[in-house]
Amino acid sequence: MEKVDLNYYAKVHSIESFGTVDGPGIRFVLFLQGCNLKCKYCHNRDTWDINGGSYKSLDYIFNKIIRYKNYIYPNGGVTVTGGEPLLQSKFLIELFTKLKNENIHTCIDTSGMVALTEDIKKLLSLTDLLLLDIKHINSEKCKSLVGFSNKLELEFAKYSSENGIKLWIRQVLIPGITDDEKDLLDLKKFISELKTVEKIEILPYHKLGKYKWEKLNLKYELDSVREANNDDVLRAKKILGLT
Repeated sequence: MEKVDLNYYAKVHSIESFGTVDGPGIRFVLFLQGCNLKCKYCHNRDTWDINGGSYKSLDYIFNKIIRYKNYIYPNGGVTVTGGEPLLQSKFLIELFTKLKNENIHTCIDTSGMVALTEDIKKLLSLTDLLLLDIKHINSEKCKSLVGFSNKLELEFAKYSSENGIKLWIRQVLIPGITDDEKDLLDLKKFISELKTVEKIEILPYHKLGKYKWEKLNLKYELDSVREANNDDVLRAKKILGLT
């Protein structure tokens, strides 16, 4: 397929029919292809290349979701993740418009590392919940970890909060990188200024996706960093005031 209408076609990596960790209830999870970040700990390295995956039409995806409506409605819904789903905002506007007409809960798992264009703002108006992965509260450390400063994602978080969009804040806890006490206290302060945060999740760093880097003949840069354990997570939660 040479040229496609990006309002009605999406580059899809994969689909999960019965997700239980990406939002409330049972979720239909759509993994979109393509990411603008270069997270050193990424466990879905194969989703970065926008030329990967395959095109799926709006009708194909919507009809597939509707077949599972009895399972995901009313307590679950649809979660779009990636990669970075906001790179395909035009398609998601069309999909979420159709989902809202069916009263299906909409959720996006995102870094928020995008400019607040009119398309993004329109999409957010159709979004019930954001799983917002704050990469690092320290801008310089963020740039080292994912390739960009955190300016856009913090602006995105503030905009979403000011416009009444519910937030689940997530941060991957990487020993020696995202677990500094001052950084966690700064994160706590930033989150306290947001109005719509429903949940804060500390996700322990793991190396389960390392094999994907190796399969692509790429160096896994955090190979020498140990995985986070329960004590690490408990310490972070205490600093953040979650326990």
